[in-house]
Amino acid sequence: MQEDDPWIEGKGRPPNFYYTQQRILHSAAEKEGWEWVVTYPNDVIGVARGNFMNLSTSLGIYAAVSKELNNGELEFPGSETFYNMFDCFTSSRLHAAFNLWAALEPGCRNQAFNVVNGDAETWANLWPKVARRFGCKVPARQFERETPDASEMKLAEVPPFEDLAAVNGMKGKVPQGKVSQRIDLVRWCQKKDVKDAWAKIAEREGVEKGALEKATWGFLGFVLGREYNIVISMSKARKFGWTGYVDTWESFEETFDELEKEKVIPEAK
Repeated sequence: MQEDDPWIEGKGRPPNFYYTQQRILHSAAEKEGWEWVVTYPNDVIGVARGNFMNLSTSLGIYAAVSKELNNGELEFPGSETFYNMFDCFTSSRLHAAFNLWAALEPGCRNQAFNVVNGDAETWANLWPKVARRFGCKVPARQFERETPDASEMKLAEVPPFEDLAAVNGMKGKVPQGKVSQRIDLVRWCQKKDVKDAWAKIAEREGVEKGALEKATWGFLGFVLGREYNIVISMSKARKFGWTGYVDTWESFEETFDELEKEKVIPEAK
């Protein structure tokens, strides 16, 4: 993904509030004489007390409950296909540093930038690290197990990439997207045994009991259940002078540590 990729909009496309926001910004800037910078982070890793719209909180709770209920086994709840596909993440600290740099760098005025950590990861690499971090193990044959709590959601009938397919020589070859969860996390978090396990953990470890309900399970399910690669270019930012980089797993570890200190998730033992 590059900053100059065409916006996917028009007939048959749902409205995109990001486009609306940018048009409002551009119009106001032109009228008032402002300069602006737009940033495009992806799958943000960070801590915000009372705001659970992030991957790390939900992942930490899922790991803690799985350890409690499943004898320490941590089964990947998302798509088997996406498990080996690429994703790019954004550390909230890196994003903050980028915003400060771009605001003070004259050459960045009136520009839009991708902002990701600088590496590309797969859950095949990250998931065992998540498991070890929380004292769990990944089942050796996890993708051969029965999936009574699975779900599948079709995405747009005409995939966004189809708008570029003719130019790229892929006309008629772009399949409809879907989100596949081996364990539907919205349903999972509503199960009695899950709620009881989290209540037990919260009382025993002194963590926030309401975190289970506040966590954004639909968001995590979408992130883990997609079935397409997400590779985001940082070339433009590099050309403008940005040199920042964060190792994605290290940013997850740092965030899990902070969530433990904030008593949102239990300390790994």
